[in-house]
Amino acid sequence: MSWKSLNSSREQQGTSTGFFDLLKRPIEMYVFVDPLCPDCWSLEPILKKLTIEYGRFFSIRPIISGNLASLQNCDSDRPEKLKKVWDKTGSRTGMCCDGDVWIENPVSSPLVTALAVKAAELQGKKAGMRFLRKVQEYVFLEKQNISDEGVLLECAKKSRLDVREFEKDLHSESARKALQCDIKLTREMDVDSAPSMVVFNESDEEAGLKITGIYSYDVYVKVLKEMLQKDPKPAQKPQLEEFLSHYRFVANKEIAVVYDWSEQQAKKEMKKLVLKQKAREIPVKHGAFWEYIDGQ
Repeated sequence: MSWKSLNSSREQQGTSTGFFDLLKRPIEMYVFVDPLCPDCWSLEPILKKLTIEYGRFFSIRPIISGNLASLQNCDSDRPEKLKKVWDKTGSRTGMCCDGDVWIENPVSSPLVTALAVKAAELQGKKAGMRFLRKVQEYVFLEKQNISDEGVLLECAKKSRLDVREFEKDLHSESARKALQCDIKLTREMDVDSAPSMVVFNESDEEAGLKITGIYSYDVYVKVLKEMLQKDPKPAQKPQLEEFLSHYRFVANKEIAVVYDWSEQQAKKEMKKLVLKQKAREIPVKHGAFWEYIDGQ
């Protein structure tokens, strides 16, 4: 495999929705993430919008980036520094990450968290992605130690996994081997920071493209179109209530990015769903999150 690189300084920044498109998707996106990286968390709005508008053309393969040394070192000896970085990132990106976790309830073993994500993936890629999202919510919003087995089992239950199977896989050789594969891929693709993305067209033997850091949304669209060698129109966005019912729990920032609204406008639209008793606002340290309310 080979690729061209696109580096970033981590600057801030119609048809159907494609959710149920049955055609084989020609593009594969390897998304290198660290469950404890606030910048990886801030990539979520872009990934949601890309999936809604162009998801019929690609599949996402999350890869736990890093190496064993970095996964075993959680920097817990520098809690004040981590708290400051997290709070600053949350304020800047609109994707809350509450740095108080490093003072109140620090994550004791990133390696255990990484193995848990791979254990969840043994139940399927979608199950793994739901679980990864849930552990991110638990650490960034709820200040939970996501290397504690009880917390991980709760995340598995909330992610609709087979909890008994997950508990068994958590300590399995299969999860360890899957994590080793991710570490090997990270090394082979010269990925040295998270988030990063490596994009391949399965029908093209030419180089893929590596994107390091975070860019504005239009850059990802440009890369996708370059890999497809065509200029498809974005799919029609779902109604806001449909979007919320699909994802269940989303940041105000994610809504704003997906619908091309200001965060103020996103909040205004969500308040309408609150009045209809379709959503509730979840208080967080930075920004706002919304939870879907199932029909009574």
